Amino acid sequence: MALLSRTRASFTSFSKFLVQSAAPPTTGYLRRSYYNGPEGVDTSTRSLRMNMMNQMFHLDINSQIGSCMPISAMRIGTTIHNIEVNPGQGGKLVRAAGTSAKIMKEPTSRYVSIKLPSGKEKLIDTRCRATVGQVSNPSHSGKKLRKAGQSRWLGRRPVVRGVAMNPVDHPHGGGEGRSKSSGNHNRCSVTPWGKPCKSGYKTARLKRRI
Repeated sequence: MALLSRTRASFTSFSKFLVQSAAPPTTGYLRRSYYNGPEGVDTSTRSLRMNMMNQMFHLDINSQIGSCMPISAMRIGTTIHNIEVNPGQGGKLVRAAGTSAKIMKEPTSRYVSIKLPSGKEKLIDTRCRATVGQVSNPSHSGKKLRKAGQSRWLGRRPVVRGVAMNPVDHPHGGGEGRSKSSGNHNRCSVTPWGKPCKSGYKTARLKRRI
């Protein structure tokens, strides 16, 4: 299992593991690291750098879990996560706990096909970086909340159905009981602000839908 990294320094940087914790915004465990530049490196950090460099000479970095590199430097079939959409933008895809993606084709051309956890294959620029391995904490999806207050601890507020509201509060509100006579008959579900939530507005370009 790999740990999500908040920061991505240069490829020649060496980071020291500090703490492993689960923060509320993320479901996977985080890795907080710092980067020591060429100047001002103390003795302990220098010995740590030398040990890491000696290990890297004998190990294949492409197969090491937690290695961050461009997709063009990886092999076909590699399990990755925390994938960039645009080069240098930062990880955007496959960041939830226990998720992983897979490289489907050899990354030799400009774009490579990557299979996402949803089963959809997406073309990603090979200059984008990703992290080898699977996100940690795979048992997050099987965790059950003991009481309603525990969801409030996580920052989740109660959800009220629109049909249970008044017409002044929601487009689905009003009517007697579960009637459809409130002016919304044969109308798709909408948000409180009138935007369709099931059909939705098509925003993706046709050429990008793969």
